Amino acid sequence: MVGPLESDHTILAMSEKVEILSDDFDPTAVVTEPLPSPVTNGGGERVMVLGRNVHTTSLAVTEPESNDEFTGDKEAYMASVLARYRKTLVERTKYHLGYPYNLDFDYGALGQLQHFSINNLGDPFIESNYGVHSRPFEVGVLDWFARLWEIERDDYWGYITNCGTEGNLHGILVGREMLPDGILYASTESHYSVFKAARMYRMECDKVDTLISGEIDCDDLRGKLLANKDKPAILNVNIGTTVKGAVDDLDLVIKTLEECGFSHDRFYIHCDGALFGLMMPFVKRAPKVTFNKPIGSVSVSGHKFVGCPMPCGVQITRMKHIKVLSSNVEYLASRDATIMGSRNGHAPLFLWYTLNRKGYKGFQKEVQKCLRNAHYLKDRLREAGISAMLNELSSTVVFERPKDEEFVRRWQLACQGDIAHVVVMPSVTIKKLDHFLKDLVEHRSIWCKDGSQTPCLAKDVGTNNCVCPAHK
Repeated sequence: MVGPLESDHTILAMSEKVEILSDDFDPTAVVTEPLPSPVTNGGGERVMVLGRNVHTTSLAVTEPESNDEFTGDKEAYMASVLARYRKTLVERTKYHLGYPYNLDFDYGALGQLQHFSINNLGDPFIESNYGVHSRPFEVGVLDWFARLWEIERDDYWGYITNCGTEGNLHGILVGREMLPDGILYASTESHYSVFKAARMYRMECDKVDTLISGEIDCDDLRGKLLANKDKPAILNVNIGTTVKGAVDDLDLVIKTLEECGFSHDRFYIHCDGALFGLMMPFVKRAPKVTFNKPIGSVSVSGHKFVGCPMPCGVQITRMKHIKVLSSNVEYLASRDATIMGSRNGHAPLFLWYTLNRKGYKGFQKEVQKCLRNAHYLKDRLREAGISAMLNELSSTVVFERPKDEEFVRRWQLACQGDIAHVVVMPSVTIKKLDHFLKDLVEHRSIWCKDGSQTPCLAKDVGTNNCVCPAHK
């Protein structure tokens, strides 16, 4: 019998949903029919089939019994389910390496505010008729990021988003409203939300090639810009790509635009700084992301490096740009300039709390720790005979994809093609990295028992980072 909470989720192809309930709640409701096998392609690799891949477990929502309020059985059942779920979260957090979330936080002081429905609907700078909000905290957070990215208080507009994707959707929308007939240029390594924005806004989109590092290829960008000189350019610049952690050269992108004849009023640059947008300001010799340069907007995620426990983000643009997007909403007694209507009013509290506790110096220490630990992981992988790459301004370590999908799921690795990566965050310690390395080396010795050679990753990480027989 399958329990209600499994630590590993298997993606299954199913014609119908299999409903599985807690066996200590209603054993008669448990369906014990055999579960089908995962969908695989001809090479045995797991594939995703829309509508057919589901979790193996489901916690049903059931109606309370008539005497539940007297017996307390339902409350006891729910308490036991939540307790087991917490245990699962604790266990899975121990093996979290592939996604850029900082799990090192303590927000116990904010527990007293969780009993309120806090909603920051509308413009953060205009108080609406809804009084249970956290706008003073939100504006305080926005001011902090405005100082970080060097834009005067009266010159910027921004808001706390529900996630990094919303920041990209908003930044690109502002660009589209500023330059309605503009072409969106984004590197092939850009986050999928950038191309989602192009589809949503029905924008012409030109994908630009990348260098082996994952950074945008400005030679290819130049060719595409020259081929479309009659149309304005809207660019997405990556401050840390999703897979390789590559940072696009903002200065070179601007120089390329100018050399191709694009005046500053004929291009708009959105900087997607989901993870590294907050790390780069604290890296010595790193190029600056600043509004002193001709950029239109910057967005970062709040649940990544900052360590907010719920998805959120920060989007900053120029005040003069937002005027083309906003409109009055009498119902709110505010202005509508955001993507979403209702916005999580708790997220600004968490961000404000962390920024105050850590400050610039605290973040600088954490950035330095992440970069040190990332170099440690890369060096240990190479010593173990495993191809690995680490970009100069990054804490994302790229290496050969493990051959066992169970191993990938156990360590929650993000994979693409022949490569996987570990994102070294403040919560990732040397002890955890050593545990991972030991586990990887042990499993790899089993995978290679058949005499198979180290795979060639030159096309993904470059010949200098590949340790296959041909490139040693």
